[in-house]
Amino acid sequence: MTDTASIEHDLQARPFRAPSGLLQGSFRAEKLTNSIGPALDKFAAVARDAPLTFRAERRLTPPPPAPTTDSYLSDLPWVTAVNGCGPVELDTSNGKQAAGDGTPISFGGTVHAKGLGVHSYSDVTYHLGGRVARFTAVVGIDDFSARQSSRGNTIAEVWADDRLVHTSGVLRASTGPEPVDVDVRGARLLRLIVRAADSGTSYNHTSWADAFVRLG
Repeated sequence: MTDTASIEHDLQARPFRAPSGLLQGSFRAEKLTNSIGPALDKFAAVARDAPLTFRAERRLTPPPPAPTTDSYLSDLPWVTAVNGCGPVELDTSNGKQAAGDGTPISFGGTVHAKGLGVHSYSDVTYHLGGRVARFTAVVGIDDFSARQSSRGNTIAEVWADDRLVHTSGVLRASTGPEPVDVDVRGARLLRLIVRAADSGTSYNHTSWADAFVRLG
């Protein structure tokens, strides 16, 4: 079966653009409608004998469904996740490069069963769909780093769409974690960013413990 499509194109413009939904590739013109006069004749003869290459349309992937109940973020799929050392971990600290190589999330020996384990620079985005009223968490340098060095220091940010709704102080193992409790009503996207507080990135294992969204 051969797919067909109608394309309007300025003869002076390159490359050809495909109609929405077509993949990048080539096709042969079977029928050309001359709407601009004799200038099309030579072009039509060439097009019938050679494939026309067109640029792919951008395909958009729909986001995961927005939460329908109060939920821990570690129980929800994210939209995108960037992490500075290995993958973002669910319900454990970030370890090294391999998935699942962290330890239980903890600050000063206090263990948290739920949360996200990350390492600077980290940027994790969730789809809220305008349904969520509040986001809460406890964020800090995880004991995974503290057991190795006191050098870790990061800053955590919470974004509701394009609004910065929370910025932590400088997080260090010696000063402990900070609570987060912010209003995110109306936001479609929630972004959790962790960046280095200085030029170093070693021992910046940071955890968003008990990261939780509550519907409005």
